[in-house]
Parts: sequence; structure tokens; C-alpha cells
Amino acid sequence: MRFTYSDEQAMLLDSVDRFGAEQFPPADRHHLVQQGRSAETAKWAMMAELGWLLLPIPEECGGLGGGVVELMALGEGFGRHLVPGAYVASSVLASALLAHGGEAMHGLIGQLGAGEAIAAAALLEDDGSYDLHHVAATAQGAGGDWTLTGAKCHVEDGGDADWFIVPARTSGGVADRDGISLFLVPADAPGLKVERFRAIDGHRHARLTLEGTTAQAFGPLGEALPLIEAAVARANCALLAEAVGSMEAVSAITLEYLRTREQFGRPIGTFQVLQHRMVDMRIACEEARAMLCHVAMAIPKGEAAFQRAVSAAKVRIGECGVYVGQQAVQLHGGVGFSDELIVSHHLKRQMMLAIAHGSVDHYRTRFAA
Repeated sequence: MRFTYSDEQAMLLDSVDRFGAEQFPPADRHHLVQQGRSAETAKWAMMAELGWLLLPIPEECGGLGGGVVELMALGEGFGRHLVPGAYVASSVLASALLAHGGEAMHGLIGQLGAGEAIAAAALLEDDGSYDLHHVAATAQGAGGDWTLTGAKCHVEDGGDADWFIVPARTSGGVADRDGISLFLVPADAPGLKVERFRAIDGHRHARLTLEGTTAQAFGPLGEALPLIEAAVARANCALLAEAVGSMEAVSAITLEYLRTREQFGRPIGTFQVLQHRMVDMRIACEEARAMLCHVAMAIPKGEAAFQRAVSAAKVRIGECGVYVGQQAVQLHGGVGFSDELIVSHHLKRQMMLAIAHGSVDHYRTRFAA
């Protein structure tokens, strides 16, 4: 059985393709990375007008209620053109968590969908590897008055965030699955220190230090872990599709280079050893797409089967993505390492996608458990 996009999903991918080609040409990549959010603001507004920021948001929260496969179509198009920004962090992951806060969160969710604000989920801590249940940050208070103490590391796209979603422990021990609650913290909250840094792919992440930071609780107290795991699995689907789109784009770019670059009086693509490496890249792309299809077909089988499929895909697509990116750079020779050539940016993005929300080793262990 082979999974394919529906006509509507294929049209969505086609529209993202055209948008990416027009708005994010390779020649502009260096400028966008250096300028950051200020250079992306107009394009972010255009994405909001197209409804893409509303797509992942549930209908009851004012969104379009798009499913996982729609996110895959969107992510694949983003990957082909290395569309920057906090789409997955804010529109997919943060909105999925905020949806559990009821009507009190609808206003903020509406701002995310309109492109007026960006939110990021601060899920990881220094001593917890990628385990979502490792939460040492603590929350004290009751009702609407809570203060948070602790630290969060590698907050994806947190460097652009206006709001942070912070899991903190309201009961239990550091590694307990129960006792984790969700809190909303504005980026300018007293007692919150935000250290921003740029990752190798240009995305702007952050580290948070919370020292008696005032926060608003939302969602079920002490029962947030399953909600976090489900939201991360959904976000991973968009990132996995982005990796597949990037792999196929850089593979096509490399094939064209082998056809046109001449050495010893003929195209280098006529050399058998390079043909073999190109075939290996193509095989890796097909393996990655097969894993993405496996995830899509696991959706109707229930949350446990779906998350298990996501774990398997994170392993194989993570490996294949970095491999294809490395081969593309090597087959381009020395110029492949240059910042001016788009293939180096694809490799950098693949390296970050491979560790987003958990490394290959983390998900291999999770799959085997």
C-alpha cells in the first residue's frame, strides 16, 4: 500500500512550492539568516494571509483544524525552499499545547494564527537529555498566582518568541511522569532571563532562567505530560516532512551540478563512482519518504501506534537527511562548503532537524522500549 497526498493536499504543497520559490530564493538565504525576524516579518504576514498559520489550529480555537497530513504537505514545501521562521515551534507545537487551556487561551492562539505573536515551548532541561518527563523546574502557588523556578535549555525558535510555554513540576520527583503542569510566561516577565543564540541553520533559539517568575497556569494540573508528548509528535511530523523536502531538493540540485560541471573534458556525472553516490542519495530519499508514508498510515491506528511510527521515522529520516546533505556538499567539492551555495544550508538544516525534539539515538531507544 502506498500513501499519496489527496488532490487538496497536493494543491497545498504546490502553493507552498510557488510561494517558496518566489519569496525565498537561494540568493536571499544569507541575508535572511543574518537579519533574522526583522527580515521575515513581511513574509510571515503573507503566510498568515494564506491561512497557513491557522492551518494547525483546532477549529474550536478559531483555526482551520488541519490534520497531520496537511502539516506534512506544508512542511515538505518549506523544506524544499528552506523557509525560515518559527512556524513549527509557534503555529504547530505551541498552539497545540495552548488549545488545552480553554477559552482563556483563545485570544493568544488567535494572535499566533494572525502572525501577530510568536510562542515557543520550553520543554528541555540540562540534565534531562531529551526526556520530556525530566522536569526539575518547579511551580509554587495556586489558582491564577504561580511562580516558577528553574532553567530550560535549547528552546527551539525561542529567540523570536513573545511568549513561552513552560512545563514545571507541581508535584512528584524530577523524573516522575505525573505532576507536570503547563504555564504561560511572557518574554518580558520579571524574573525571566532569556539568553538568545543562533543555531547553525540560522534559527534563533534560547535558554531560559526562571527565578520566581510569575506565570499563568493552563490545562490540567499535574497531567500535562501526555499532552506534551502528543503535541511534540505532531510537530515532529511537520519537521520530518521538511527534512524529506530538503533532501529531495538538494538531491535534484546535486544531480544538475553533476550534469553540468565538467572535468577532464566531460561532465563529472559520467564518472561511475559519482553515479553510484548519486544513486545512494536517491535511495536515501526514497527510504525517508517511505518512513513519512509509514507515519501517515499509522494515524488511524491510535496515539500509541502513531507515536511509535514517529519515533521510527525520526531515526531513519534523521540518518538519511544528514547523509544526503553530506553527500551533496562533497559532490560539489570545495564550493559545497561555501555560505553562498544553497547546498551547505540544506546540510546545516538537516543536522538541526536530526536533533529537533530528540536525537536519532534518543528515538531509537524510545522505539525499542
